Amino acid sequence: MTPERQEANRIATGPHFRPRIALIALGLLAGLGGVVAVGSLALAATTERVVTNRFSGLAIEGFDPLAYFVDGRPEMGLPDFEAAEGGVVWRFRNEGNRASFVAHPEVYGPQFGGYDPVDLARGVTVAGNPLFWLVAGNRLYLFGYEDSRDAFAANPAPYLKEAKSRWPVLEEQLAQ
Repeated sequence: MTPERQEANRIATGPHFRPRIALIALGLLAGLGGVVAVGSLALAATTERVVTNRFSGLAIEGFDPLAYFVDGRPEMGLPDFEAAEGGVVWRFRNEGNRASFVAHPEVYGPQFGGYDPVDLARGVTVAGNPLFWLVAGNRLYLFGYEDSRDAFAANPAPYLKEAKSRWPVLEEQLAQ
């Protein structure tokens, strides 16, 4: 091998080349994440029984689950008002919301652990996005996509029937 080729080979496989490979790989992964993700909310885990941000440990991205009922819109919870329930941390806007949730998490928490009921009806678990939501039958549902929410809102009965029948098996398959 000529000295020029040896030098080129050293540069291509040497210590300066590995960071370039890592940067390229990260760039590709970030690009794929943008395709799969819906904004920054894609950090939610889809292997937990309750949809949880894998980095912060917060359920439903830190949104106050009672705000959907009380305020009629998603509102971020505050670190001063937290409660641990179902193995995750929930945040609330005030002490009253926190107390109501702790007394009745099955009522105020998102149904199916925050997974999209339309996708559950198809037999798959897709993390719901707290910005795509609906309160129906005095229960909170989160959806992975706006189209799923709209389809559910138009006729929730068949989706709920199928999601409820599939949820026990799908929930069991999720990590504990």
